[in-house]
Amino acid sequence: MLHRYIVMASFLLMPFSTIIAQDTAKTFSLWPNGAPGYENRKNEPEEAKDYYVKNIHNPSVTIYLPPKEKATGAAVVICPGGGFRLLVYNSEGRDPARFLNSIGVAAIILKYRLFREENSPYTLEKEIRQDAYRAMRFVRSHAAEWSIDTNRVGIWGFSAGGEVVAQVAYGPGYGDPKAKDPIDRLNGKPDFQILVYPGPLGIPEKVPADAPKAFLIASNDDECCSAPIVSLLERYRQAKVPVEAHIFANGNHAFNMGYRSNLQSVRAWPQLLINWMTDCKLLSPAAAAAK
Repeated sequence: MLHRYIVMASFLLMPFSTIIAQDTAKTFSLWPNGAPGYENRKNEPEEAKDYYVKNIHNPSVTIYLPPKEKATGAAVVICPGGGFRLLVYNSEGRDPARFLNSIGVAAIILKYRLFREENSPYTLEKEIRQDAYRAMRFVRSHAAEWSIDTNRVGIWGFSAGGEVVAQVAYGPGYGDPKAKDPIDRLNGKPDFQILVYPGPLGIPEKVPADAPKAFLIASNDDECCSAPIVSLLERYRQAKVPVEAHIFANGNHAFNMGYRSNLQSVRAWPQLLINWMTDCKLLSPAAAAAK
């Protein structure tokens, strides 16, 4: 156990580029024939430049699996931020995926549609919610193939990605048992959620008793996205649902995984997430058997 924590601490001091020498990620369209109702946009090319991706009309997931000898069985769908105008794909998608792999967790980056792009026909409550539910169900449909425990599938949102998470975290998530597509028959509700400076859209007036356990983190000087953490914390406490929250004095918005920050508290924040996931028994292969 001591060796494990030494390895984790060493990880936090390493540049992300050195953690995994070569990505072995695979990308899958969420729907083979394109998104329902928008099949004719399936082949429109995405626009990717530097740190971002946009013009997403064929939503997809990119799968990063940990080495088999490290795999815990847990999995997390990652929703990057970007204000629904683009996805901050590298620092809020790829980097957290590599982090999760380093602690034995399967990572699934969701490229969801964007409702604030110019002339976008999409809405948060319909198409983007549809993408998020489909991603959760898609992961569970591949659980055997990817050695994933279907009772430990979580979702992680940064900024606007936190508003995507809200679309699936507080509803029932039931699949349609009569659906033609077997993926649509599966449970779409996450077992836990990780929110990093989440936006304010979608926060429920009342957190339901069956809401997923939550890890919340933001900076107090983040004018946009520290208030949602405070609101959610209080509503989680009222619902008596397990929650852990961290608010840094400084750090502002978009500190990502913290490794570019000059603030020690922000640079070290991923260890807080490791601690929480460990305490919740999400990183133990025996977690499902213990329930």
